[in-house]
This record gives sequence, C-alpha cells and structure tokens, in this order.
Amino acid sequence: MIKLLNVITSMDPVYGGMCQGIRNSIGDLNPVTTTNHVLCLDDPDSEYLGMDKFKVIPLGDKRTSWGYSKHLKKWLIKNLTTYDAVIVHGLWQYNGYAVRNAIETLKSQNKKTPKFYIMTHGMMDPYFQKAPDRKLKAIRNLFFWKFIEQKTVNSTDGLFFTCEEELLLARTTFSGYAPKKEINIGYGILPPPALNKNDIANFRKRNGLLPDEKYILFISRLHPKKGLINLVNAYSDCLNEHINLPKLVLAGPGLEEEFGKSIYNLVKENSNLKNNVLFIGMITGPEKWAAFYGAASFILPSHQENFGIAVVEALACHCPVLISNKVNIWREIQKGKAGIVSEDTQLATAESLKKFVSLSNIELQEMKNDAYIVYKENFTMTHASKQYLKAIENGAI
Repeated sequence: MIKLLNVITSMDPVYGGMCQGIRNSIGDLNPVTTTNHVLCLDDPDSEYLGMDKFKVIPLGDKRTSWGYSKHLKKWLIKNLTTYDAVIVHGLWQYNGYAVRNAIETLKSQNKKTPKFYIMTHGMMDPYFQKAPDRKLKAIRNLFFWKFIEQKTVNSTDGLFFTCEEELLLARTTFSGYAPKKEINIGYGILPPPALNKNDIANFRKRNGLLPDEKYILFISRLHPKKGLINLVNAYSDCLNEHINLPKLVLAGPGLEEEFGKSIYNLVKENSNLKNNVLFIGMITGPEKWAAFYGAASFILPSHQENFGIAVVEALACHCPVLISNKVNIWREIQKGKAGIVSEDTQLATAESLKKFVSLSNIELQEMKNDAYIVYKENFTMTHASKQYLKAIENGAI
C-alpha cells in the first residue's frame, strides 16, 4: 500500500484546474493499493467539502495572498513520516516552502521523510513573466524565485508535468532552474457520463436556446488570459461580415469581477453581440456535460493554458475544439484533426470561426469522431494515472 499526501491551497471547485485534476487523478487510482489524502487550507465548514470519496484534511486559517497558515508546518512535522510521498500542487504559495521546511526539520531529527514532488500545473510557463498585464506580479515572482521557490523546486525529488510542451517551457523561465528530475506524467479526465438528451433539452430551455439551435461553447473563468476580448471582438467581426455563426455561450465564474463586467458591458453595448452572446455563469455536474454534448464546438483562444481540462472534456463528448496554439496540448489536437488550432489573436480567432462554420456536414461529423479518438488515445485518466503512480513508485519504493 502506497500512502500519498496531496497538498493544495484550496479544493474549492471555483478554482478549476488544480483541484479538479486532483479529483480526477485520485478517482482513478486503486484504493486497494493506494491511499490518497488531500491537505488544504480551506475552512472546515466549506460547503464543497465532504463530497469527495477520498479524505480531505482542511486546516483553515489561511492568511495573506501567499496562503500562509500557522497550522500547516506543525501538521506536516507531526504527520509527514506516515506518508510515502507528498505532492505539492502549484507554485508561489506557502505550501511548497512549508513542505520543504518540514522535511528539512525531520531530516535534522533523523526521522523518515517521504519523497517530495511538485506538480507545477503550468506555473513555470514563461507567459506569466512576459504578459503586459503582469509586470508587478512578474517582479514579485522573480523575488520569490530567488529567495524561496528556486530552492524549493531544486530540492524536490522531481517535478511533474502534464505534457511535453509544459516541461520544455519550464526550462526557459528562470535562471538557476535545476530540478533533480523532470517527469512528464501526462494528464487526463475520468470518462464523462453518457449523453442524456433530456439534460441537453433542459440546458437549452434554461438558457434561452431553441430546441435545435446551434451554439459555440466557452467554459472557463472570465479572465484576460483566456483570450476573451479577442474572442468577443472576433465574433463581432464575423457577424459584421454577415457570417452565419451559432450563438456564443460563455459559461464560467468571474462575471462579478472587473474584467467580467467589462466583457459583459462590451457585449450589451453592441446590438449584434447582445442578441447572440449568452452569459450563463458557472455550470457543474449534469448541466456542464449537457452543455458539452449539445454544443456545435468548444472554443478557448487562450493566451496560456497549461493543459486545458475543459478542452479534453469537450473532446470526450465528441465536441470539436477551436483553440489557440498557446494551449499546451494543441499538437495532439492538430495531429488528430480534432478541431482547429490558431494563433491567439483576434484575426486568427475570427478565421478559426469562419473555417469552422464553412465545414460540410460530413467534415463536421468526421471532426466530432476524431475529437473522441484523440481523447481516448491521449487523455484518459486511466493512462495518466498509471504514469503518475509509476513515477511515484519509482521514487518512493
């Protein structure tokens, strides 16, 4: 029996990628041979806790944007010796420093320590140091890298990456980057539920879509990184050229934030967009899967996407994807003809939309079939979990 501890700041589903990745990976590991615990800094009374099949240990008392908690290091020193491996999810938070510090303390006491890994979840991508709207954060990251994160990264037994593109990009971001191992473990999702026509019909009715009306789906946080301004403007350009586009459905949290409000106002102040773009908020469970199954295509013209779980969820639902080449799994999509890949610009996004709506029914059906094949051949959780566990077993046993 291998006992694993996953450490993450929050398991709140609103944060998407990291916590969903943990849920996917743990859900596919054999509980007979592997015990998985998740340590987080969520308030123990959080409504989203208690619904997972694995043990979640919420310490609470998270303070500052760094995610400091006075309870974390104490808990780690007391409990780490019972685990074979600890996997910290993400960078730039107190979690990694606390785990490194706790292991150093235990070693100084001649106590057993687990293997230490970090899954970067794309946070070593050079985009975050180069994006124009992240200048202050880039300076902060340089400071943290020099005094904290560099030592943490280089002291691990290995860094986990979700794809080869992410691994290669990580080497280009900071000087002094020298991890002992770089391990591409892959990534994936659990199989989606079967298509449910009633759920699709209810989704359409609830969101003002006609029973057979086509729509293009965007599911992600409403955030500048996602290429939303380019998407909305490209969609508007196509409408102005009288291109017959399906409606655009924007699903995801962030509408109440400054950027979300700016996108909403951009749409509502344009008569063409106002009648064709729907904001439906965050969707989960059967409603989310109904949205994927019912969509003509999924779109994510992101400026940076480490993996893109929603992209793979779309593929698993036979839904073609329109993505930028800044989504790190774009090569698999392009090679498998599972969608259309473009640059992350307004013009390229518009061309992608035009190309998609010009497909014949036969070409569209082939793309739908190819989308599912790409999912099955590259992104099942079974495949990713085997790689993940193999990497840990090779180091922990």
